[in-house]
Amino acid sequence: MIEEALTDGGFGTAIATSGEEALTLLKGGSSKYRALVTDVNLLGKIDGWEVAKAAREIDPAFPIIYMTGASADQWPSKGVPNSILVAKPFAPAQLVTSVANLLNAPPTTG
Repeated sequence: MIEEALTDGGFGTAIATSGEEALTLLKGGSSKYRALVTDVNLLGKIDGWEVAKAAREIDPAFPIIYMTGASADQWPSKGVPNSILVAKPFAPAQLVTSVANLLNAPPTTG
């Protein structure tokens, strides 16, 4: 559903099945990713919080969208700044809107 919603919204996607695979894609450098959409709970030992922090090490302004059904209360302490949390269940349009909003937001200074 996530891949279809983003593709229908005009975004290209690269899908990772685990936190480790997501980090490999991000750090591989073969593609320039514009945003990260991650579930908080991922297969493997690395969760979405850690993937997002690694993405921000590559680019401090990297747009991050978290999806979660049970971990929303942890977002203020574990989420990276200038990110969006989309609580499950959500409509696909909510996710597409969140990605578009972050990509079109003016850059933050810090």
